[in-house]
Amino acid sequence: MMSSELAPLSPEERSMPYAKYYQDPAPPDLTHLALMDMPCDPSKAIYPEQMNDLLNPGDLQVEIGWCNLPNGAGFIANRNLYKNITAEMIDWWFAWHPLEGLRYRIWYPPQHAGIGLSPESRARILDPSIPIHEKSWGVTHYVTEDCNCGMENIEITFLSPRDFGFDMTRWKEPYVSTFVGGFGWSSRTGNTGHAIKSPSLMCHIFRQTPGGLEHRTRFWMGYRMSGGKPELVLPPGISVPAIAVQGLARHNVREFSNFGVLLPGIYTEFGGRMIE
Repeated sequence: MMSSELAPLSPEERSMPYAKYYQDPAPPDLTHLALMDMPCDPSKAIYPEQMNDLLNPGDLQVEIGWCNLPNGAGFIANRNLYKNITAEMIDWWFAWHPLEGLRYRIWYPPQHAGIGLSPESRARILDPSIPIHEKSWGVTHYVTEDCNCGMENIEITFLSPRDFGFDMTRWKEPYVSTFVGGFGWSSRTGNTGHAIKSPSLMCHIFRQTPGGLEHRTRFWMGYRMSGGKPELVLPPGISVPAIAVQGLARHNVREFSNFGVLLPGIYTEFGGRMIE
């Protein structure tokens, strides 16, 4: 049943074939969510310069948790296991969902409020000559969402794994199946063009395991990409507010818990197609 917190759909939106998926999100596992209640040990976290550790077999010391690093940056790790999702489905979703605002909203209502693309980004996604796993490379999503600190306008520019900084000589199964990531800037909605914007690096890396497709997330808040390398932009002595780091961590648990339930059905109905 649809919650009263969900904004009503317009007549045009109600006519869309995926409007039926606009409903209360599936609740996360409470044990999983509780792992984001308190910060983890910063000495066990990794910095973006260590991203290639994600290509090592086995687990890192922190797979679910958040903290402020000693340099003030925000660090987030999360892990989900999908039994009914493949890497091909992930690639399709990240090409399909930015093409229309309701597609983003059904992912995690009510915190996902909208998405937009430039004409150039839309043309790239719809270009049949570009492989599905490359369609997001160089594309910027203009999203509006609430990561538990109020609605924000966020620009997320997606990169190839090479441009993100991964060692492509190690880019192979079973250590990695696909990747979605890049860098973004956020500002509170309603701010003027002079508002301070906060940068982050975002990394979603997927690998096959005996139990299904493992999704490992890392965020580094306070970093941007500069010259193909991660760069800390926080002034000395300044930290990303812990409430913002925890808010994004908890949002990530909730949105990808729902994602694991939503995507198999969406893909069965619309997978392989961009326009519909």
